[in-house]
Amino acid sequence: MSKTDLKTQHLRSDMAEWRHDFHANPELGFNEVRTAERVAVLLESFGLQVHRGFGKTGIVGVLQRGNGALNIGLRADMDALPIQEVDGLPYKSRSDGIMHACGHDGHTSMLLGAAKHLAERGEYSGRVVFIFQPNEEHGQGALAMIKDGILEQFEVDEIYGMHNIPGMPIGTFATRSGPITASESLFEIEISARGGHAALPHMGVDTITVGSQIVNALQTIVSRKLNPGLNGVVSVTEFITDGKRNVLPGTATLRGDARALTPEVNETIERKMRQIVKGTCLAHQVEARVLYETVFPPTINSTTPVDAAGSAARLILGKDAVDTDCSPKLFSEDFAHFAAVKPGCFVLMGNGTKGACARPLHSADYDFNDDALVPGSSFWVTLVEQQLESGEKT
Repeated sequence: MSKTDLKTQHLRSDMAEWRHDFHANPELGFNEVRTAERVAVLLESFGLQVHRGFGKTGIVGVLQRGNGALNIGLRADMDALPIQEVDGLPYKSRSDGIMHACGHDGHTSMLLGAAKHLAERGEYSGRVVFIFQPNEEHGQGALAMIKDGILEQFEVDEIYGMHNIPGMPIGTFATRSGPITASESLFEIEISARGGHAALPHMGVDTITVGSQIVNALQTIVSRKLNPGLNGVVSVTEFITDGKRNVLPGTATLRGDARALTPEVNETIERKMRQIVKGTCLAHQVEARVLYETVFPPTINSTTPVDAAGSAARLILGKDAVDTDCSPKLFSEDFAHFAAVKPGCFVLMGNGTKGACARPLHSADYDFNDDALVPGSSFWVTLVEQQLESGEKT
């Protein structure tokens, strides 16, 4: 990886300063007031046309150069998580119980660096739309911006997003055509039976017995009811009853999380879940109610933007550092809503293999790697100049 190929090397200290400031002042989804204003002021100082308030706290910056017809959208997320950060960093979160445990501080800073470079030195003809999105973590920010008309107002032809991956080496990128991240569905199963005395179980039907059978049976959805070539996850994460020391519970609530890489698999998981609950409860002559809500759809990459992203990454990193047929990931991503409307590509970027930068996302001791700022922002710059080189729509 040559520094001559990394066009934003001169902005490393600026990007690190911005990131540390965002990290020290994290804000939760739809409350990114300080973050959004800081982004907007910086974009205005770079000379961009700035639009505030898209999707409540979202920011859009626009750069137009020449008469090229293509409009390219680049998206970064701004929100933090409700996690208490461990001590150790000089720029540790100043907000109790809130931290940037997913690297959105880095994503925002990289896109700001790309905007500054392209405004000052960019060589392209067309329009670049910089999208700073709120509330990615709850899957609501992209939809809010779409409902506010962002894609129509700025006529984005193709859109790109990026996320850091701990444990993946710095200076490596990965993506793929088709599904790259999974849907996330939240489910709740409420069981109503007849509890009673712990010494007299034959006189009622306790919900622990019924619920335990349901928990075990749900694991057969993936292992026995899905095609083995398809991916899915069903996890029960809560089992709550009204039982006491010597009281068999009459009600139980099971809550959990399901993941799938296609809408078809997600629909199969829901259908089989309802069948299992209905059959188990019928066998025990009790009642149950199932709620199943898909919060994130799967992120489906389009082939042409994937090819473009791969080409841009290889230009700055070399072919051996770029994988354009990586395995899909079972985490979920709000960028899915953008990619469902416009041709899009979601890219994975290495965050390093040691220390806090290799800790899992959403960990209290995770940190975005400042060494990723230059490769990430240089990728954005190279992608823009590549895609807007001719100014022609493809």
